[in-house]
Amino acid sequence: MAFTFKSYAPAAKYKTAAAYFSMEFAVDQALKTYSGGLGFLAGSHMRSAYELKQNLVGISILWSFGYYDQDRNEDQSMRAEFRQKHYSFLEDTGLVFPITIHGADVHVKALYLAPEVFGTVPMFFLTTDIAENDYISRTISHHLYDPDAAARVAQSILLGVGGGKLLDLLGRKTDVYHLNEGHGLPLAFYLYEKYGRNLAEVQKRLVFTTHTPELAGNEERPMQLLNDMSFFGAVPEEEVRRVARIENDALNYTLTALRFARKANAVSKVHGTVALEMWGHYEGICPIIPITNSQNGNYWRDPLLATAHKSKDDTALLARKRELKKQLFDIVADQTGNLFDPAVLTIVWARRFAAYKRADLILHHFDRFVQLASDARRPIQMIWSGKPYPKDQGAIDLFNEIIRRTAPLKNCAVLTGYELGLSAALKKGSDVWLNTPRFPREASGTSGMTAAMNACVNLSIADGWIPEFCRDGENGFLIPIAEVSLPESTKDEQEAAALLDVLENTVVPMYYDQPKQFLKVAKTAMKEVEPVFESGRMAREYYEQLYK
Repeated sequence: MAFTFKSYAPAAKYKTAAAYFSMEFAVDQALKTYSGGLGFLAGSHMRSAYELKQNLVGISILWSFGYYDQDRNEDQSMRAEFRQKHYSFLEDTGLVFPITIHGADVHVKALYLAPEVFGTVPMFFLTTDIAENDYISRTISHHLYDPDAAARVAQSILLGVGGGKLLDLLGRKTDVYHLNEGHGLPLAFYLYEKYGRNLAEVQKRLVFTTHTPELAGNEERPMQLLNDMSFFGAVPEEEVRRVARIENDALNYTLTALRFARKANAVSKVHGTVALEMWGHYEGICPIIPITNSQNGNYWRDPLLATAHKSKDDTALLARKRELKKQLFDIVADQTGNLFDPAVLTIVWARRFAAYKRADLILHHFDRFVQLASDARRPIQMIWSGKPYPKDQGAIDLFNEIIRRTAPLKNCAVLTGYELGLSAALKKGSDVWLNTPRFPREASGTSGMTAAMNACVNLSIADGWIPEFCRDGENGFLIPIAEVSLPESTKDEQEAAALLDVLENTVVPMYYDQPKQFLKVAKTAMKEVEPVFESGRMAREYYEQLYK
């Protein structure tokens, strides 16, 4: 029987039909199609769009081996494992169709995730790992963020062209195509060809979200490689150069998306300023507005914590928080053998391991950290967790170095497997959520939002979303920022000292000596993080400010 796509009936105010293209979505622990924050954000968007009954579909790739499974070697250091995934809850649409990659037909199969499975808008996942393809073509959808340049280009074509063609085959009238980051850029050239090579017609329909000032998030590839790979479809190189205003031998995905889109958004107010500084001087780009990232409360908040907070029952709230700490500490004990104490102030640093996020900043002045951690009267417990990119040896070395340095400390732990389940446990079971990026390189950083939903207080550099939320000492704690123009090593030195100062002089004394005041800060954060940083607000703003 042929597949018939039936969207749920959208609410009247969301009649504009939009399609959201993302290389990764984190919608459930069982569906391993994500690596980190971009996927977490996209997953929350799909959930909130469903709750609002928006006329939206999600388009992504079904990664046969996911991102990777984070395991340990015998010495506790990190090992990346790649295990093939199979998902019984994805519906075979029966749709198999060709797209052109490297001048040849590659067959694409579409699978469907129905709204009722995980509470998302309708979603489609594309794969080339099917019998109709040769081995090389099958590997295109094997690994999220494949390190091979040609494979990455092929993955972009699969997402952009495959997704655009799928919507046409489904007969779905799509008013707005939303590129979540530049990975799906070939969609722009698919639409350019579809609408008679008229750039204005593409710009009527295409919008774009830029997520990071980091180079890795703003891909740039040689024109020769893109041409060889059929990145531009049937559009000749001379025309690509003219319409995309290419002046050298490389194409920047972000800049090109900004020229093909009607409108774009950065993901926080700070990032909006940074994005305009990065791209605003280029000719032909679309307006860039800030729409701050956010996370889905129904998915992330603990219901019992939320009920206790709403009913102003501090006794119940503290009791539930203690239970959640015990649940987290069971994971710590299972992985590391260390037994943590629910009565002790517990700090978590957990996110993607990347150099600019500075996972080891708190260890910079190591003797001070050890003294703080081992204080007999007012100790702290420290947990790290996060996934380095599997080919980023520098980030893996940092992960392993933290394990090595803290191994003698019984109140420190480094956990593996930072996916949705562990992320939730860390946010619900910690007292302080530590965020230490180099300003202004953290575009948004949404993990602190879901921590705040669960009575966990942010201790952060004022970057990304934090300046829009945090009032120092009232709903979180701020780490003073060093002069931006200073060398990175000097900034690290100063901000590491400032972080320990805040802990020693403010956070630790308040937790142990003024527990009611610490609870007040946590409760204020719980109250104020929603609805502003709950993704229902974000999903509405996308319709109101980007799609209409």
